[in-house]
Amino acid sequence: MSVAVSTSVESADVIRLMLQFCKENGLHRSLQALQEESRVSLNTVDSLDGLMGDINNGRWDMVLQAVSYLSLPDNVQQDLYVQIVLELAEMRELDTANHLIRETAPMIAMKQDTPERYLRLEALLKRNYFDPREAYDGDPKEKKRSSIAQAISKYVQVAPPSRLLSLVGQAMKWQQHAGILPPNTRIDVFRGVAADAIEESEQCPTQIAKTVKFGTKSHPECATFSPDGQYCVSGSVDGFVEVWDYQTAMLRKDLSYQEEGAFMMHEKAVIGIAFSKDSELLATGAQDGQLKIWRVATGQCVRRYEKAHNEGITFISWSKDSSQILTASFDYTARAHGLKSGKTLKEYRGHTSYVNTAVYSRDGGRVITASSDGHVIIWDSRTTEQMHTIVPPPPPHMPSTIHYAVNAAFMAPAAPGQSGNEDEGLIYVCSRTNTVQLMNMQGQVIKSFTSGKRDKGDFVAMTPSPKGDWLYAAAEDNKLYCFSTQSGALEQTLQVAEKEVIGLVHHPSRNVLAAYSSDGTMAFLKRDRTTSVAQSSDWA
Repeated sequence: MSVAVSTSVESADVIRLMLQFCKENGLHRSLQALQEESRVSLNTVDSLDGLMGDINNGRWDMVLQAVSYLSLPDNVQQDLYVQIVLELAEMRELDTANHLIRETAPMIAMKQDTPERYLRLEALLKRNYFDPREAYDGDPKEKKRSSIAQAISKYVQVAPPSRLLSLVGQAMKWQQHAGILPPNTRIDVFRGVAADAIEESEQCPTQIAKTVKFGTKSHPECATFSPDGQYCVSGSVDGFVEVWDYQTAMLRKDLSYQEEGAFMMHEKAVIGIAFSKDSELLATGAQDGQLKIWRVATGQCVRRYEKAHNEGITFISWSKDSSQILTASFDYTARAHGLKSGKTLKEYRGHTSYVNTAVYSRDGGRVITASSDGHVIIWDSRTTEQMHTIVPPPPPHMPSTIHYAVNAAFMAPAAPGQSGNEDEGLIYVCSRTNTVQLMNMQGQVIKSFTSGKRDKGDFVAMTPSPKGDWLYAAAEDNKLYCFSTQSGALEQTLQVAEKEVIGLVHHPSRNVLAAYSSDGTMAFLKRDRTTSVAQSSDWA
């Protein structure tokens, strides 16, 4: 039986780390203000031997600077200042000696506490001569210095320099070693995330590098990567929401709630999922129309919409400022929900069948929905009015009188192969045909990408690469089709599942794709050649 040992950190120690940082970086007013407000003193020196040496050799300017950061008993401080005043008097530095005796806190306190000692010292300064034996009570001043040094040493601790930065650096190295932070990346220390993910030149995957195998009675219905690239999260038919390490295809056990088995979950199948733009919040939608917002770092549910829709939530996306959550549903509608208010704010009604995806345009002024009724509708996001209705034209070999279900309509990351302002807005439209089309908002086809297959060549899912160099689509033959967006050519195919592929999602900055399917797997596709299988628990 293992025993969990928790390590507690005293708040005073944290303040001392901050005080040392202020001292080492010349933030003297900040240091003084923090000491006064917190009532915590630094009481450390870089070198105790150095301080003792300065006292024993009478380097009082160095000593006074060092003790200004220390909290010493009144009697020790007064003995030190008396010694300094006497030695200044011996050198006939009377102006400096008088300033110390009249203006410094230890001397003012001595005047109140032991006035006879203060008056005696004041009288010594008024004399025209200096008698060392009388001033130092018959002892050599070197002995007095040594006695003061020993007294101060009892209250002073030695701390290595730059402790705060050292501890932060060690913590970051451990997090990188544990896979919490990506290696060789500039880190936003305050937020604990990669400040800017390593960008790779976009290349299509060549192999299934890692595979998550779900339980025998479970399979993933949706998946997403966080915008900062740290997390890959899946939602399953059994209601579980699980966070994965895409490099190992293992559960993220550094998240304590997953280590303890307290997973994020719904009572019904999770079929929609999306991260907020800052990667801190995760929205999940279930088969029963329930929408939940989670804080991924803790697994805490921070917002719950019991009836975000009357039927299942098929797709989720966030507004540009992450203040609203946009959802698509089997109830033929898309809706916008306020994060702060916890209420449904807008409804986009006009489709006659399932709404499969709903996304905002780049400027947030429009909502683009794709439906099984064969239509893509462009809405005014503010007024919910329909601006344009697009019916994607079928391939030449298919009847033009039939409307084919639109699986997805996503904003193109850029205008591939096109000149002009990318804010004009181009969208990839994936219908249940063997062709994905790049269209403008008015419905004009700019470019087409086809599998070239009439038998099991119809596409079921698609996603563009983050920079827009590639378009990936999964077809009924369970293959991934990799298209160059520049030329429109099919560059490569890859078998990714044994049964129907449900969806595809791309890492925000790495050449990593996740393909999840009804065969109970989620495959991570990369350009490396290693393949392994990780087994998740059978929760059913």
